[in-house]
Amino acid sequence: MSHTAPIPSHRKPRRSSSKLALRAGVAGGVLSTIAVAASPAQAEPVTETIEMPTLTNVDLSGALSNAVAASAEATEQSALAQDLRAQEDAAAAAAAKDAKKAKAEAERKAEAERKAKEAEEKARAEAERASRTSERTTLSASSSDNGGGSDSGSSYSAPATGSAAAIVAFARAQVGDAYVMGATGPNAWDCSGLVQAAYRQAGIDLPRVSGAQSSMGTSVSLDNLQPGDILYWGSRSGSYHVAIYVGGGNFVGAQNPSKGVVEQSIDWDRPSGAVRIL
Repeated sequence: MSHTAPIPSHRKPRRSSSKLALRAGVAGGVLSTIAVAASPAQAEPVTETIEMPTLTNVDLSGALSNAVAASAEATEQSALAQDLRAQEDAAAAAAAKDAKKAKAEAERKAEAERKAKEAEEKARAEAERASRTSERTTLSASSSDNGGGSDSGSSYSAPATGSAAAIVAFARAQVGDAYVMGATGPNAWDCSGLVQAAYRQAGIDLPRVSGAQSSMGTSVSLDNLQPGDILYWGSRSGSYHVAIYVGGGNFVGAQNPSKGVVEQSIDWDRPSGAVRIL
């Protein structure tokens, strides 16, 4: 082979542009057909138009204001309801307290009236017994025939009668009650409170404290006591304790918190003196 001879090419011969175009057109047509066959039926276009309301700034602000006003009104109503309930609860508590106080006061008055009635009945009974005893003593004295003139000097001390009997009966009716400083009954007493209440049964108003009570009336000897006399301990104008002589050498007094109201002999704690008011 001549060195000038043309060397055969190993490349494939080029296809002509017309053949390439033809092949591309066929391929495109086939693909288009397949795509059309595979795609679903096209939906009908929407022809109806829905108009939405237009919200302006004025509408939004008005709605917000109404909502805020409604919320504020609801809050105010709730607060008013709570305040009303609180007032009702307070009124109910106050009414219950007043009712309890009124009941206690009514019970106290009823108890005092009961004791006063018992004291009055007891005083009446003692007065009747004293009257019968006095009649028997008078008869006995008039029927005596010893002819010697006067008796041996012994004296008869009659039981309490009249106002003194009412005082004594009331004092004895309180025996067993408690002693409480400053108490004036009906179930607890201090010494002067008991004396004052007892004398009230006879229509006599005494001062409240023992020193003033012992300054009333006239001073009497402890050897010449009568039922209803006021016994005192300490000086007459400055006594620290008082009690009521009930006869038979005994007195009734509100002694102290451990003993309460008792009846006992004057020899148990000899008083400093006595005064007579009746």
